[in-house]
Amino acid sequence: MMRKALAYIFILLLVISCSTTRHKLSEINGSSMTARLMLGQERSSTPELERMVEKSRDTLKVRNEDGREMLILKAIADENGEMVAHDVIDAAIVTARFRNVAERHGKVDICFQVIVPEKMQDSRWQLRFDPRMTYLDDTLRLDPVLITGKDYRKAQLRGYQQYEKFLSRIVKDTYRFVNLFLLEVFLERNIPQIFSFKTDSSFVSDEQFASAFGVTESEAIEHYTNSMARNRNERKKSRIDRMYDKYVKVPILSEGLRLDTVMQTIDGDFIYNYTQTIRTRKGLRKVDILMGGEIYEQDRRLYTMPQSDPLTFYISSISSFVDQRERYLTKVIQRRAEANTACYIDFELSKAVIREDYFNNAEELGRIRRNIAELLENRQFDLDSIVVKASASPEGSWKANESLSMRRSRAVADYLAAYMASYRDSLRLSRGFSIGEDGSVIREQETEIPFSAHCIPENWDLLDRLVGKDSLMDDEARARYFELRKQEDPDRREASMQKESWYPHLRTSLYPRTRTVSFDFHLHRKGMVKDTVMTTEIDSTYMAGVRALGDRDYETAVLLLRPYRDFNTAVAYCAMDYNASAMDILKDLERKAEVCYLMALLHSRAGEHEEAVNCYLEACRKNESYVHRGNLDPEISMLIKTYSLNQKQYE
Repeated sequence: MMRKALAYIFILLLVISCSTTRHKLSEINGSSMTARLMLGQERSSTPELERMVEKSRDTLKVRNEDGREMLILKAIADENGEMVAHDVIDAAIVTARFRNVAERHGKVDICFQVIVPEKMQDSRWQLRFDPRMTYLDDTLRLDPVLITGKDYRKAQLRGYQQYEKFLSRIVKDTYRFVNLFLLEVFLERNIPQIFSFKTDSSFVSDEQFASAFGVTESEAIEHYTNSMARNRNERKKSRIDRMYDKYVKVPILSEGLRLDTVMQTIDGDFIYNYTQTIRTRKGLRKVDILMGGEIYEQDRRLYTMPQSDPLTFYISSISSFVDQRERYLTKVIQRRAEANTACYIDFELSKAVIREDYFNNAEELGRIRRNIAELLENRQFDLDSIVVKASASPEGSWKANESLSMRRSRAVADYLAAYMASYRDSLRLSRGFSIGEDGSVIREQETEIPFSAHCIPENWDLLDRLVGKDSLMDDEARARYFELRKQEDPDRREASMQKESWYPHLRTSLYPRTRTVSFDFHLHRKGMVKDTVMTTEIDSTYMAGVRALGDRDYETAVLLLRPYRDFNTAVAYCAMDYNASAMDILKDLERKAEVCYLMALLHSRAGEHEEAVNCYLEACRKNESYVHRGNLDPEISMLIKTYSLNQKQYE
């Protein structure tokens, strides 16, 4: 009798509960109820400022534009227009739909609250909120917020328990299906040789087992295995995923969720404080936060919430102070210039005749011809003269090498002079001519470009460098070379080296690289008469730093602008919180409005409120736009609120 009564009471309570839930859901649907997005109590992006203001004095001394001292109190105007001191009491609810937030270190904190009405809460429900952020025509899904009722969570846990119970009925050790007792009895009676392996610890392969007794171990085990039980177990294994979906309808999530702070109002509403930190981008001025949501009872969706009204966050950045004006460098331009190159032209032994088909001569001569052609057609420079300098390797006598290298230098000069004459003729034909007013033919005036031949009989300096870098000569051989190199007579020096074991390597590998022909091209700037001219050009490094500030890449901006120590450098320092360095620059600059404003910001960061207010009011007097700008930076807005700045009484 008692059991029937308890069952009746349970059913009655269940019916009442379901009726209450249906009524609540009907009310939610009827009013299109949803959670609200709200701005929480405003928090400074620099929390230390709040502590400074708490400790600050009630009265500040500031100077007006006439230089007279005046007092500022923590005060407001009463109904008669009189300023009276007051204590600030934070409002419990913020109804504004937008807020100004400050960027610091290239990041900004977006803080808002999710307000969940008491009527939307039920122990058997899970509320799933999906906040989204829109900025720069892009949408970012933020981490979801889940509010899980007690009974809903119990149902989730019960599903996990049922699933674990199912898993516990799956046998993992398949040998449990083998009737070991009957198998041992059979072996003991019929094949005692096999039964003896029971106590034998030696390893016997399946092939050895079969060759000895005519049946494999696996066949013997299969015979005494309960196939029906094993098959039932395999069917259970195949249903693991299906049973998980059956019992665990809604998995418990522990990752990718956001739940910063939970509060409850006296009306039973839940308040979730949400903070999202984002890295700012170029052109990012505002961010909108929207949110939708759903109500679930296990895996059944009961209600879809309408999308909330957006919250808008306007982002203020120190980078807006950047001075975009171009900066120029003074540069001295020389009339004369010089270009140099070298090539390796191979000559037959003891000869000075140029052969284009000899070794790599065609490629090397082609490269020099291209260099000369580019100089002849250069629009910025005119070619004045070319110095050709040939060098020989140390084998043979110095006198013979001097004569040979000079003949080779002249041969190269004559070869290129002939090429230049031919090339200039082709240029002249391609450019044509013009007719003067008197009918005469006007041709471009050309000056003769002289070649000067010089020589280096034996290029010992280049050989020294080659030996110093050569990886095939050991330290001992290298030391011996430089010891012999000290001999003044080059012929005796080379003769001494011929006796060394490393000389063949020197002659075959390094000597050929000293047989070079170098070219010095002497040029002057077209149309330039004076030897030097002062000119200006844009400072590319500085402007790259300015661009980095605009792109909010503050680390790069500091690196590039540090040597200049100007206003933009101070802006970069200020953005990176290098406050002392920024102030050190600003105090030496002309006290323009923007300079005073940044100084006010820095003084505020340091807790120097009197200096901060003086600098801020000076900035506002010089440029009224800073009256509004002050509300965008937390360091200044804190002062404005604390001391009721920008009231008519203080204008």
